[in-house]
Amino acid sequence: MTYATDRLHREIAYVAYHFHWSLDDILDLEHHDRRRYAEEIASLVTGTRTEG
Repeated sequence: MTYATDRLHREIAYVAYHFHWSLDDILDLEHHDRRRYAEEIASLVTGTRTEG
């Protein structure tokens, strides 16, 4: 199964924008780690906490 390219680009942009990480640093993350960071950023931005 492949991860949708558009979603990957959105996740990269989201993490880079909020954490100021480089593209290489973000691409070095495993998929589940990158997804987790994106979810944590979302909870910080919205003030909600997601468990999962």
